[in-house]
Amino acid sequence: MNVPTDSLSEHDSIGPSESRNRRQLAGWLAVSLTTLITCFWAGWGIIENFHEGWYYESWLANTGLMFIQYLSPMLIFMGLTLISILWPRLGAGLYIAIALIALWFFNGFDDTAVFFIIMPLVGLAMLYWFGRIQSRRIATCLAVGLPFLTLIVCSVEPIYRVSTRVFDGNLGARDVQGNGVTLTWAPDGHGWPQSGMSWQEAQNVCSRLTEDGLTVTDESQNLWRLPSADEAVRSMARHGENSGGIWNMNSAEASYQIKPDKESPLWDVHSQVIYWWTATEIDANHAYIIAYDGQVWPRLKTFGPAYLGFRCVKQP
Repeated sequence: MNVPTDSLSEHDSIGPSESRNRRQLAGWLAVSLTTLITCFWAGWGIIENFHEGWYYESWLANTGLMFIQYLSPMLIFMGLTLISILWPRLGAGLYIAIALIALWFFNGFDDTAVFFIIMPLVGLAMLYWFGRIQSRRIATCLAVGLPFLTLIVCSVEPIYRVSTRVFDGNLGARDVQGNGVTLTWAPDGHGWPQSGMSWQEAQNVCSRLTEDGLTVTDESQNLWRLPSADEAVRSMARHGENSGGIWNMNSAEASYQIKPDKESPLWDVHSQVIYWWTATEIDANHAYIIAYDGQVWPRLKTFGPAYLGFRCVKQP
């Protein structure tokens, strides 16, 4: 059977073109996905930086913590994306290496780690290995520009909020009145530590505090206690004004007229502690914590990271 010469020529020209298009699609898909991941870490990192970080008195220390702890995932993924754009197969090899490290870190084939971490990393490696990018300059601009734009947009409100916080420097015992609640909050020290501990430990310390809230005795004094979730919500404030908090016990939700913040007289802006234990129990193993922004969450009573502390209260 004789095949027309022009048909052979057309078939030969279409094949390589389709292959190039597929490789271009794979390359741009890889760049798009890794840029989106970088944007996610940019937004998450800067929000978390001003939520739980930025508590040092030194601007240099705060900036160092921001880049090392909160923005490092963004910078790592941005670096990987740029390497993969310039040297696709080197980038693919790096993603495979990270996938193997993740496999080791999660002790083998953990289903969650495989599905959400290892498989996506292997998929990105394959896209970069087989893909090609026609315009590396445009890809580089997108990979750098979009994450930094996300960083700027997400940092506007937190920067304003943190820069306008009210802190009077008084870390002594404070009588706080408003919204139907009047309590004396413990001074800095045993009854208001600058590090975390479990719910049981917090209860024990409060029960053994002396009248001035500065000394822990060997026996129970029963003068101080943890505030209830309702008391803590009703006591939250911002810029010296009570936030008008209401605690709905049925839905376990707190609502406010004014969103509270990490400010005097309740909070120390230079402490890493951003959550407090409350006395309100959910069951034998769980109790509620409250964040400086007024949100209330359930936690295991044995939970005690450095950022989860407490502040004892008593009747004035």
